Amino acid sequence: MLPLVTPGRQSSLQKVGLIAKTGKKELGEVIQPLEAWLQDKGIETFLDMDTAALIGEEPRYLKSDIPSHVEMIIVLGGDGTLLSVARLVEGRNIPILGVNVGGLGFLTEVALEELYPMLEQVLAGDYQLDERILLNTHIHRQGERITQYPVVNDVVINKGALARIIELDVLIDRCFVTTFRSDGLIVSTPTGSTAYSLAAGGPIVHPAMGALILTPICPHTLTHRPIVVPNNVKIEVILKAENVDVHATFDGQVGFALRYRDVVEIRKSANEIKLIRSPNRNYYQILRAKLKWGEF
Repeated sequence: MLPLVTPGRQSSLQKVGLIAKTGKKELGEVIQPLEAWLQDKGIETFLDMDTAALIGEEPRYLKSDIPSHVEMIIVLGGDGTLLSVARLVEGRNIPILGVNVGGLGFLTEVALEELYPMLEQVLAGDYQLDERILLNTHIHRQGERITQYPVVNDVVINKGALARIIELDVLIDRCFVTTFRSDGLIVSTPTGSTAYSLAAGGPIVHPAMGALILTPICPHTLTHRPIVVPNNVKIEVILKAENVDVHATFDGQVGFALRYRDVVEIRKSANEIKLIRSPNRNYYQILRAKLKWGEF
């Protein structure tokens, strides 16, 4: 099991990436003074093209190039923006500081008013990290691997708007589990348990748990319920339906069209993402706020 937090170390940051939510023009008023503050501390900043455009600067880097230049990335946006960045840093020991510019996020938990005090702590080495697992997802067609994606939250296999119920065979470590006849299936990390899986009736799983969650979407058989399994297994999902519109979607952002007998293979990655924690709230406080527990 991964530890939820690990102690921070004395910082010697010299290069920091800034990536903001695309098209959110008001973020220019946050990015400009933030970049100046970091440069005043002797830290070189690296902005992707969209973020640079928000403050009227000349384009510098592609977003995908940022991780190769920096030691930390500050993400200004919501959980969706952070998910897109998290996939880019797979395999690199680059912590992410997620700054939420709207409501409190499950991943972007640092509020704007906490940004500079949080950065002071990071520069002093006084911070903690959440280590979150990633999934490696491979799609096989006729025995050949045709694509692969890293995943932070979930892999969703579901039918199109006009498709009928689909059939999905599920195997875990090559042992047949069941055939789901449903609108689809969600395979989620603990981090993603509070996303689509939760809306489909899946359990909330603490991010420190060594588990994966399989949640059927509107199953035809009511005894098909969500399953929680160890995160060291190999999950294989085989599309059994012919001539239907079915897609695999990764973190809700990247989609891939599936064909009859395609195999979606899902394993825990050897890599993790590292999120810098806010010292001002814990996981349960975020749950209460996001899910509005105790409100009447």
